[in-house]
Amino acid sequence: MGGGSGGYTITIESTDGLFRFSYCHSSPEFIVSVGQTVKKGEIIGKVGPKNVYGITNNPYKDKNGNPTNGALTGCHCHFSVKKAGEVIDPLEIVKREEYI
Repeated sequence: MGGGSGGYTITIESTDGLFRFSYCHSSPEFIVSVGQTVKKGEIIGKVGPKNVYGITNNPYKDKNGNPTNGALTGCHCHFSVKKAGEVIDPLEIVKREEYI
């Protein structure tokens, strides 16, 4: 649930295994756990703090040398979708009724 330039990340795979949804720069205080099944509308996490520790391969630091939750100037979330391993425009899936 974390690593690299995305900071702490929550990744969810669709039940059919075709889609993978990633929420980068999350709070390290995860609301969900690895292997948990989640449903539409369920809260899975919160946007993370600026500074976080313990992220493997995190190249980003603030002006004081403290590790940050990815390359950021403030707290935010990056949402991405992969279909069969290929990155797609999230709007292609977000607009589909069965995933809304």
